[in-house]
Amino acid sequence: MDLSGLTVVELRALQDQVKQALKDREHLELAKAREQILAIAQNAGISLQDLLGAQSRGKHAASKTKVAVRYRHPSDPLLQWTGRGRQPKWVQDWVASGKSLDAIRV
Repeated sequence: MDLSGLTVVELRALQDQVKQALKDREHLELAKAREQILAIAQNAGISLQDLLGAQSRGKHAASKTKVAVRYRHPSDPLLQWTGRGRQPKWVQDWVASGKSLDAIRV
């Protein structure tokens, strides 16, 4: 397609048509992929909910792993910090008073 003879207005209109055609094609291909996946799952005797449920359980379980406590306040054992993220206020106060983090390391 020779675009050199088109005006700026015609080129912009063509650009809009291309964007819309791409959007339509992506929706069509996504719908086809969904149909194929559903057909494969049905042929294997697996429901789509089982497939999606197994995936989400795996992600969810990984996000709930506990991180070991690395720092504990010497006079209040309920004040703990894993060493990840922002320092809690009690840790900031501890360091600001000139004390070392090594002193409260578990």
